Amino acid sequence: MTDIREVVVGYDGSDFSMQALEWAMDEAELGKLPLRVAHAWRWPYGAADEEARLHLRKAAEHVLYHGADCARACSTLADVTTDLHEGAAAERLVELSERAALIVVGSRGMGTLARTVLGSVAGYVAAHAHCPVIVVRGPGPIPVPRERGAVVLGMSGDTPDGVIEFAFREARLRQLKLMAVHAGRLQPLVHETRIATKATEDGMLERLGPWRIAYPQVAVGACFAATSAKDLLTDASREASLVVVGGAREHGRLGSTSRSVLQHGFCPVAVVPAGWESPPRDGPALSDSDVLGDAQVVESRPEYG
Repeated sequence: MTDIREVVVGYDGSDFSMQALEWAMDEAELGKLPLRVAHAWRWPYGAADEEARLHLRKAAEHVLYHGADCARACSTLADVTTDLHEGAAAERLVELSERAALIVVGSRGMGTLARTVLGSVAGYVAAHAHCPVIVVRGPGPIPVPRERGAVVLGMSGDTPDGVIEFAFREARLRQLKLMAVHAGRLQPLVHETRIATKATEDGMLERLGPWRIAYPQVAVGACFAATSAKDLLTDASREASLVVVGGAREHGRLGSTSRSVLQHGFCPVAVVPAGWESPPRDGPALSDSDVLGDAQVVESRPEYG
């Protein structure tokens, strides 16, 4: 990756965007990166005179500067900038993602209530951004747990290196354990389930070998479960600090598992685009089906992303 300049956070003054701002401040401080606070506005009532539009713009400026002032007052960041845009917030954040290290957004903006509702901005940005996106989920202010959960990495047979790289970097930055999880099913007539499970988990750790060497300070675990990827990751999100999944394999189309975790997860979710570049690392891949003596593990579909 080259020319990574900043962490960008979408801010609209809602509780959910304040959660996103808190997460983005941590990312910028821990990664020693600049922070850009972005806010978009537009006149929603059709034709209007310039004075009315000016009043709305000033209100938008007030929201934006409040977010930036909070970031400066509540962090040690020396480089906090703002971006005020007239137009669609989602499209502007995607534009900013072209030169960003990370985009951080709340799970939804003002006016939505249900926990399972993913805001249109968050969903669009997660599907279209050119850099990793963290959607910060939660029903209210994020409490500080006594014991912080792991960074959970959703693995499949062809998880891109960039997704793995991002998960390891987040675990290192936040000094957390990384737990790689892989969902699948055991074929009928398989009796040696413990052997099959252990062999699959060993294969996952082997795939992660290059990153375990590159990030020796990160404790790593692996878990295979005979269930669906959606259920496994959603359940893991109850105790995790962050869940990391792959992004759209086709432009603008997230996989069903990524969509489900974004919709129903209990912790922040990072979506890493399939084309996101990371330093090349060689390592054995986890095949779609690993033959383990007389036992076979078959990967479930859809995949993580």
